[in-house]
Amino acid sequence: MEIERKFLVDAAPGQSMLGAGDRLRQGYVAEEGDVSVRVRIGSSGAVLTVKAGRGLSRTEVELALTAEQAEALWPHTEGRRIEKTRYRIELTGPTGPVAELDSYAGSLDGLHTVEVEFGSVAAAEGFVAPAWFGRELTGDGAWTNASLARKGRPAG
Repeated sequence: MEIERKFLVDAAPGQSMLGAGDRLRQGYVAEEGDVSVRVRIGSSGAVLTVKAGRGLSRTEVELALTAEQAEALWPHTEGRRIEKTRYRIELTGPTGPVAELDSYAGSLDGLHTVEVEFGSVAAAEGFVAPAWFGRELTGDGAWTNASLARKGRPAG
């Protein structure tokens, strides 16, 4: 299970807070209802991810892919892709939650979102987001990466 909250960032923190990021290509092989299958290719490798459900808590299964497997699937994501750089930011020291800030490129250039994963629903519900996080998007289907890849940035 993945327990995660997502926010729209109006102004990303400065580079000194962000550090080095990981450039990612992400494409969706298939989607039906609340289930998506994606390929993500980054500097640390490639994964095939199946996500099912909507909202704060949902099923997530990741399987490692070889570079060859990922590239073989990539053409099947045409029209359902995003490019982004992901930055990991420790929020309250080395044992606290880690925020993953995504800075999008391509047709989504200028868009920034941040996600935080939690070990329990109670921890997620008790989390107080820093002011720079902005408006919460958790559970809003228009702001999932799958929807951004297909439809682009939502209005408003």
